[in-house]
Amino acid sequence: MADRRSVVSAAIEAELRLLDPAVRSSPELLAELLHPDFREYGVSGREWDRDAIIARLTGEPRPDGRPVTTSRMKGVQLAPDTVHLTFDTDDRGSRAHRSSLWRLTPTGWRLYFHQGTPFA
Repeated sequence: MADRRSVVSAAIEAELRLLDPAVRSSPELLAELLHPDFREYGVSGREWDRDAIIARLTGEPRPDGRPVTTSRMKGVQLAPDTVHLTFDTDDRGSRAHRSSLWRLTPTGWRLYFHQGTPFA
């Protein structure tokens, strides 16, 4: 089994890549990072599937091109192929606590589940 730190680091790297404006504007790059069974409970309370979140993210390019700011990112390996990440984001004043489940697949790390909860 791989070193736990390297497994968590790989999931963190994938999460940060997912937050990159260049990736968020590309349906192909997003599809590489999102698991086919992806689900999200967004900050709005809406539930998103893989196709819907790809359409939403690529349909609304970031006006300033800046990435979402992250803080307090940490992770724990739950199983050989699963990592749970928690972190906070600040997207131009909109702040949220985040939770992501990443799964290792034959094609690499893919985001399986994500939830965002707004906070002041």
